[in-house]
Amino acid sequence: MTALLRRTAALPFIMLAVSAIIFAAIHALPGDPARLLAGPQAPGGVIRALHARLGLDLPLPTQYMRFLAHALRGDLGLSLRDGTPVRHLLATHLPYTLALGGLAYGLALLAGVPAGALAAARAGAWPDRLLMAATLVGSSLAGFWVALLGMELFAVRLHWLPLMGAGDWRHYVLPASVLALLPTALILRMTRAGLCEILDQDYIRTARAKGLPPWRIMTRHALRNAMVPVVTVAGLNLGGLISGAVVTETVFDWPGIGRLLVDAVRYRDYPVIQGVTLLSVLGVLVINLLAELAIMRLDPRQRGH
Repeated sequence: MTALLRRTAALPFIMLAVSAIIFAAIHALPGDPARLLAGPQAPGGVIRALHARLGLDLPLPTQYMRFLAHALRGDLGLSLRDGTPVRHLLATHLPYTLALGGLAYGLALLAGVPAGALAAARAGAWPDRLLMAATLVGSSLAGFWVALLGMELFAVRLHWLPLMGAGDWRHYVLPASVLALLPTALILRMTRAGLCEILDQDYIRTARAKGLPPWRIMTRHALRNAMVPVVTVAGLNLGGLISGAVVTETVFDWPGIGRLLVDAVRYRDYPVIQGVTLLSVLGVLVINLLAELAIMRLDPRQRGH
């Protein structure tokens, strides 16, 4: 628990360092947002006036300190494109990403853990080989390719699902399935690996010798201990889920923060890029902390580390 408190206390310093790196990286991008806003034929006077109005004519350290002072008050600035507060844009788009990501990870857990348990229970048999082959294929396929294939099959040819956009439950099926593909493969493999090791332990053999049914040995004795590496991988992989959401939301025209980030990069909308990136980093850090809490809950030996 002490280690967890240390990590929690380090969060503000990590965010400060990340904000400086993100700020420098964004301003190193090629392209002038004032030029993009005014158009390629705009005279130099208009560009200079836009620089002054947006504060882009100030030295970079001054711009960063101004951004930091506002961010500490919860003000992430205004979008350079239309003047909308970044905080409002995040509040509008974030629920879509959370809903899609939550559904995708729920699907990954519901499919990956039972399938991994089945593969471990039938290790070496055809169900195990079939599931391992499926995870190899699932983790090798590019997300955007699977998304395009699903759109062609289920939306264009069969007309079962909408092609893109957000609406009723049917709009979630394709993007959530695509987003869940890689986490499902990882969770399945980790569950199988953990269970294969635990099922050879002496206390499992003792439970079998006592005549306990296999389902009870699996659920009450083996699966709980096998969940530690699964939770670790799941927590780390949630960061990858955010980057995967950028591609998936763009392909499916999903109005989440992934598509918001792509549009902001296209127009060099610095405040929006900073807001989305900082929110994503904060989300990953908080998720990792929650994963560590879950690990400590599952394995008390980790509490002292």
